[in-house]
Amino acid sequence: MTDPHTDATRPSLRAALFLDRDGTVITDEHYLNDVERVRLMPGAASSIARANHAGIPVVIITNQSGIGRGMITQEQYEAVAERLLALLASDGALIDATYHCPDHPNVPAEESCRKPGNWMYQKAANDLGLDLTRSAYVGDKWRDVQPALTAGGLGILVPNHGTEQADIDRAVLTAHAAADIEQAITHALVWMGVEE
Repeated sequence: MTDPHTDATRPSLRAALFLDRDGTVITDEHYLNDVERVRLMPGAASSIARANHAGIPVVIITNQSGIGRGMITQEQYEAVAERLLALLASDGALIDATYHCPDHPNVPAEESCRKPGNWMYQKAANDLGLDLTRSAYVGDKWRDVQPALTAGGLGILVPNHGTEQADIDRAVLTAHAAADIEQAITHALVWMGVEE
């Protein structure tokens, strides 16, 4: 009998690029509920397109506590998400999947899907056949980078004006920091071995 864990015919799991949304792919508008305020970060679309062309799945993982706080409806979240996909598509970039957690921060960590917990990442891995250890995790907050350390992947912080200095210091010491999303994705693709 063939061991399914060593069967050479079994499809291998793929590395992925996990991106935070607000402050990383789009500007952080704080509880964004208006499609007219969706703005791509400079270099986001072209960098995501490079990952697409390299065959790397691109997945957005986002905490959306505005839903749990009653500041954003699920319908408003979905409209913003669709607007983001449309803006990226107009520049030739594709998001393979998006996962969001609507929980309020007061929900106990063991009961919540919020980052830095791995619930959304594990769901993406199960849905899309991804290897979390070979994946890159990019965002503007430490909670976006920390899951990489848990999984054994590559964590890259892309600081902006809203990033706390403590997050930057931790990333410099235990993960990586990049000047912008373009630099972060370049680093990730080189680390994955799909770009030189």
